[in-house]
Amino acid sequence: MQYNIPNRRASRSRITLATTASLLAVAFATPAIAQETEQTAITTPASESDIVVTGIRGSLQRNLDIKRSSAGVVDVISSEDIGKFPDSNVAASLQRLPGVSINRSGSRGEPDGITVRGFGGDFNETLIDGRRISTATGGRSVDFSSVGADFVGQLAVLKTPDVSLSSSSIGATVNISYPKPFDSPGTRVALSASGSVQDDAGKVVPTVGALFSKTFADDTIGILVDGIYTRRDTQVNRVYVSGWQGGLFAPCQLARSNAASCAPSDDVAATPTNRKSVVGWYGQQYGADQRYTKDERIDGRIALQWAPSDDIVLTLDDNYSRQKIVTDISGFGVWFNQGSMRNVEQDENGTAIDFVQQGSPTDFTAGTDTRVLETNQVGVNLKWDVTPNLKIEADGSYSKSRQNPGGEISSENGDIGYGGLLGTANGIRVSGNSRKAFPELTAYGPNGDASRWLDQAILGSHVTVRQQQLNSDEIKQFRLGATWEQDNLTIKIGGRYMEDRFKLQNSSTFTNNFWQAYAGYGGPSGQGSGVLMPSSLYNGVISTKNFIPGFSGSLPPGLLVYDAREYQRYLEGLGNPQAQNIPGYNYGCCGTAFTGKFDLLLDPGSVQDVREKTWSAYVRVNFEADVAGMPFHFNAGAREEITKLVSAGIGRLPTSITGSTADPTLLTVAFGESQPISTRSSYSYFLPSLDMKLELTDKLHLRFDASRTLTRPALNTLTPVLNVGVGQRVGALTATGGNPNLKPYLADNFDLAAEWYYQRNSYASVNLFIKNVSNFVVAGTQRQTINGVLDPSTGAAAVFTVSQRVNGPSATIKGVELAWQHVFGDTGFGFNANATFVKTNKPYDEDNLSQSGFAVTGLANSANLVAFYDKNGFQFRTAVNWRDKYLREFGQAQNNSAFGAEPTFVNSSLQVDLSTSYQINDRISVFGEALNVTNETISTHGRFSNQLLDVYAYGRRFTAGARYRF
Repeated sequence: MQYNIPNRRASRSRITLATTASLLAVAFATPAIAQETEQTAITTPASESDIVVTGIRGSLQRNLDIKRSSAGVVDVISSEDIGKFPDSNVAASLQRLPGVSINRSGSRGEPDGITVRGFGGDFNETLIDGRRISTATGGRSVDFSSVGADFVGQLAVLKTPDVSLSSSSIGATVNISYPKPFDSPGTRVALSASGSVQDDAGKVVPTVGALFSKTFADDTIGILVDGIYTRRDTQVNRVYVSGWQGGLFAPCQLARSNAASCAPSDDVAATPTNRKSVVGWYGQQYGADQRYTKDERIDGRIALQWAPSDDIVLTLDDNYSRQKIVTDISGFGVWFNQGSMRNVEQDENGTAIDFVQQGSPTDFTAGTDTRVLETNQVGVNLKWDVTPNLKIEADGSYSKSRQNPGGEISSENGDIGYGGLLGTANGIRVSGNSRKAFPELTAYGPNGDASRWLDQAILGSHVTVRQQQLNSDEIKQFRLGATWEQDNLTIKIGGRYMEDRFKLQNSSTFTNNFWQAYAGYGGPSGQGSGVLMPSSLYNGVISTKNFIPGFSGSLPPGLLVYDAREYQRYLEGLGNPQAQNIPGYNYGCCGTAFTGKFDLLLDPGSVQDVREKTWSAYVRVNFEADVAGMPFHFNAGAREEITKLVSAGIGRLPTSITGSTADPTLLTVAFGESQPISTRSSYSYFLPSLDMKLELTDKLHLRFDASRTLTRPALNTLTPVLNVGVGQRVGALTATGGNPNLKPYLADNFDLAAEWYYQRNSYASVNLFIKNVSNFVVAGTQRQTINGVLDPSTGAAAVFTVSQRVNGPSATIKGVELAWQHVFGDTGFGFNANATFVKTNKPYDEDNLSQSGFAVTGLANSANLVAFYDKNGFQFRTAVNWRDKYLREFGQAQNNSAFGAEPTFVNSSLQVDLSTSYQINDRISVFGEALNVTNETISTHGRFSNQLLDVYAYGRRFTAGARYRF
């Protein structure tokens, strides 16, 4: 792919004219013009006689020009688009491009990731100005909700690799380019303020920002500073089933059984009616909650540039972001065990659509989840035009991201409720498709008395969970490259060194078992422990009327509101059970260790320290020629990457499991001594690429691209430790294992495209692509014993569901991207439409019950339509985004199926967004936007479409504001 760097030896007046006009077009929301760096794409400088078209039409034309001129398959959004899209972050802007879909955070409705041609998450590499950015979230992918769209200069999505930039993405490389002071010589100031409100939250919250850019000394020194504060408040309603577990029912458990007694058994010698032999799936935990999230983000940036001569440009920059997300949760949950179910009714697929479980306890849940993500990247870049033919670029940067850098507690959760003598004979009834209906309880309330659902007089303590997740990701990188240009030949050669160190640890009340200190629900439940809660703890009730718009299904009448932290403080206020006898303290679980405080203890199995070093070298050759009078562009390159990895952790094995006298659903695991574990591994790959473009006519272009790319496994999967949690549940023993010897996914990629640029600002294209991917990392599960420990609930050897990743099968992905952009002359009307259709030879097989089931995740057909009007200072835009159902991942919140990792599918969705703006004068404009105007929900399901896992109603959001610039 050919990229141009602005020629500082060109006329300063010409540069000033073009960049000033572009800056005026952007207004404040994205005051950065589309910069021309080596890592983005080509633009054609405007001459003194050019008329620069601003607004939507101007930005679309510039994006089209970049796409048309690029050697490979590239789609671009310039700052004008980002500033005027109804989007809160970079991911939401990218979804307007062909083949790009977004993944939303259910608890906030915010886009937090992208999928390109069916490949999401770590399959897409995100760069900032050509540099990898650190992320402490646990994987390699960037959480896009932490990247604001304001003040971005340009987004480039490279669907075919540029070996001089990277080949470490099977999906796409996303390069986010920020503005520099030399992009817009002179003085530039932009200010913006807006307020937004989500209809369910009902609170107007602000976004304010400013940008200042100035050049000095005949435009040889420049400084750019910007900062923005963004807040989003969101209230989300949720109904969930934590996991649909596959297993075997005994015939006596089924609705048609006439058995006088029922004792389900795995023993092959058991009577036929008691022997487990009927395949089925059941919901392990059912509940609903309401979540109020406060999302605050601060983005700041400074860039300094110095040009001591026309041949040298030195750039120093520092990018900082800090996001704090606090979510308060109020809900309820009911736990089910397969062996306790009776009168089970199954549908034709084996899903338990109705059953009864005697004595089911009910928990009212509260929690406060906190995540602070702080990232800072500092870099230096030197560009030197050594001769008219030879250019050299050196770039170095250091980036560090930390999760909860101030030691914030990630999760403060409390459960209260009733059980034991007050347990309810109930189950869940499934009545429809997960896109239209959620399951419902067949009975609720103590002993089935619905009128006492929220009877505060019987509510006692259950469990108290506190967790602290501390992650850090530190990246050091340096690259050096040289470019030789002569006539129609360009040669690039260079290399890069990168060191990535990821650390993770978790501390919790699970580790020391303090979470069970007051389990038992108190006296009315008759289980010997737990304490009744005072009425002063409660802060009201949330109505569940019309809880999920557009869905059928009923819920108990309300959710109890209380603060989990106040609940914990109340229990701590009871005193030290070692110094005094405290009625309700669970002496059987915690003995003398608990002294009245819910202190955290480090989980040794959670400790990870992964250091990855990568050396790479590349060469790329471009030339242009005529073939039968038609311009022909040829680009061939290769990249060699060598990676060395050191992975360390702390291992330990379980020695015993004990049950809880206070709660028959709880188990505690004891361990032997901890041992440090460290492993080393290495690999290297040769990654070639080829891009060819033939201009059949000035308007009709043909492309062919072939390449090999890789995607490295997520850093948090490379631990050498098998981790068994201390706190477990009856019928749900789990363990997780990493694999430090995982090799990267490898893909051989082929693209064939035809593009027709039939008039200014209009084009149509067809792009066929094939990806042959090997070394898929499979998150398989197996059921096994560990160290011979016994399960006290069965009296037999404990069987754990162990999840572990291995390199496995290969798959082929095929697809077609269709795009059409059209502007209706000078009317101001136009549209941009695209659709992507994908398929694979490894689709999900719902009938495959093997432990090693495999399918390609993320594949979904999608379509986007943006219709707009842009004339006389007035703009209006409607954006419609559709994505079909897709397999998101293997695994569910409760992952204990006998048939391997059960799948999570995301149901199809359609979202409509509106935005408008009006330019009052040359300096002031006003704008407004409405997101999710049709009140779309997010829903997921398991193996079959009626196995609802989650449905989130995340509401609409409205924003209004003004921009000022000069």
